[in-house]
Amino acid sequence: MPAPAPSPVRPPVKQPPAAERVYTHIKEAVLDRRYEGGTLLTEGDLAEAVGVSRTPVREALLRLEVEGLIKLYPKKGALVLAVSAQEIADVVETRLLVEEFAVRRAVPASAKLIARLEELLEEQRRMSDAGDLAAVSVKDRCFHAEIVRHAGNEILSRLYDQLRDRQLRMGVAVMEAHPGRIAANIAEHGELLEAIRAGDADGAAQVVRRHVSRVKVLVRGEDR
Repeated sequence: MPAPAPSPVRPPVKQPPAAERVYTHIKEAVLDRRYEGGTLLTEGDLAEAVGVSRTPVREALLRLEVEGLIKLYPKKGALVLAVSAQEIADVVETRLLVEEFAVRRAVPASAKLIARLEELLEEQRRMSDAGDLAAVSVKDRCFHAEIVRHAGNEILSRLYDQLRDRQLRMGVAVMEAHPGRIAANIAEHGELLEAIRAGDADGAAQVVRRHVSRVKVLVRGEDR
């Protein structure tokens, strides 16, 4: 009886470069607020947390400083920057310009868009029930981004994608400060979906304006 053929040897799973691993670790922690604004990060602590030397840590920190998430201080470390009032105002203003235009362009909506929004809304509900604020924020952002993508303007879609990190960070901040707002957000997404499904472009734009504008006052703590 012939001997069984040897099992194929699988190549080892290749890890991302060290600097990329550090970058991902810090960025995710900043966006979901495990590293809150005002936190001072040191190269040594980050190197130990990720299991790398200090050189890739420096590379990652330089990249994150360019993105505006941290501020480097020589011989001290990196300070996680808090979300400023001006940044909040700028993001909300840009979102309104993009999203109101996009939702009007997306109506009448395709069956594909309706189905995807229904799926994302259900995922938001599940993540909310699980208490996973970071995941809820991601699904919230995906819901709005899906509408923007279906507006059919690639340049506008790329512009909107540049807001992603700031939207996620603000979203987690709002939900942590105002837990009751999670259910309200989901309800408003339901209203937006119904307006889109009904082909009511004006009604959908009104929901978007009310929904997005609320972010500014909530992050500033002006609304309970």
